[in-house]
Amino acid sequence: MIGYLKGPGRVWVGLALGAVVLFVLAPSVLSDFRLMLLGKYLCFAMVAVGIGLAWGRGGMLVLGQGVFFGLGAYLMAMHLKLSDAGPGKAPDFMLLYGSGVVPFWWEPFRSPVVTLVAILLLPAAIATVLGLAIFRRRVKGAYFAILSQALAAAFAILLIGQQTTTGGTNGLNGFRGFLGYNLFDPVNKQLIFSIAAAVLLAMLLLTWHLYRSRYGELLVAVRDQEERVRFLGYNPANIKLVAYAIAAAMAGVAGALFVPIAGIISPADVGVVPSIAFIIGVAIGGRNTLLGPVLGTILVAYAQTTLSEQFPGFWTYFQGALLILVIAFLPGGLASLWTVVKRGRRPGPPSAAPMAAAAADPALASEQKVSI
Repeated sequence: MIGYLKGPGRVWVGLALGAVVLFVLAPSVLSDFRLMLLGKYLCFAMVAVGIGLAWGRGGMLVLGQGVFFGLGAYLMAMHLKLSDAGPGKAPDFMLLYGSGVVPFWWEPFRSPVVTLVAILLLPAAIATVLGLAIFRRRVKGAYFAILSQALAAAFAILLIGQQTTTGGTNGLNGFRGFLGYNLFDPVNKQLIFSIAAAVLLAMLLLTWHLYRSRYGELLVAVRDQEERVRFLGYNPANIKLVAYAIAAAMAGVAGALFVPIAGIISPADVGVVPSIAFIIGVAIGGRNTLLGPVLGTILVAYAQTTLSEQFPGFWTYFQGALLILVIAFLPGGLASLWTVVKRGRRPGPPSAAPMAAAAADPALASEQKVSI
């Protein structure tokens, strides 16, 4: 599934194959434990889809996606803990660590409707506020990456210091139900996995349409020639802001689905290290492609699960070495491997001839090839 798309047919074929694997093959061959493990990987892949849009297409090195992932996760976890406690009652950890009084800002999340709406809108709204403050001041490159990473670190520290309301370092866990379904029932576990698979495919479809749209062309133009785009009358800050907000919303949804699948959310899942791990998966898979971020993230998550069990102290070094090797010898990620083998050389910049032809003929310029 690599190379250049000649039309929508190959994308539909790729999505159809993914649907067959996720909805038919995986539930039939994997145990309940392995299926939930794959479900966790799919949640990480959702974050990667948003990073591919913001970083791969928009050039924004988003090192703080753990914040939006954590927002969605903690919102869902709050609802699940309140649902398990019962109407008007406090979650178990508040009785253990605090006074047993539910904070006022927890109460709205007893409603599943309010919770789902907040999961969709709150990460995007916070990303919009941050983006307005950052992009309109033309902060970009390493400065933007540092700011986003600092945000992730601050968010994790805030969660750790609020033991009576967020569970502190232990986080929130011990969920028994999910929107009325028993989480210990294997049938319901498969249902949640199917929801995660469907959401991931929907995100891929949405992102593909964005890539092929006029907005997608503007986003790439801002990444490559921001000043020229501003000269043509567009506001690059607004263009980047949309991609940043969409990526945040995707991360929030991913975090919300991660909670019932993993059964826990803690500051360790939302800080600097997880945010960097998301970036590594996207870089290894191929940030400029549609499926590269997804496959790379799943591959890295699987490798982490396997190697961290056998070599607990070695995984971090392997992860760093893999990123260095990919950046040094395969800048386009694993998605460009077939192109490198076919051409017998490293992928270089686009040839000047096609660019000149596109500049001479506007019809050619609109026929953008989307990598998969």
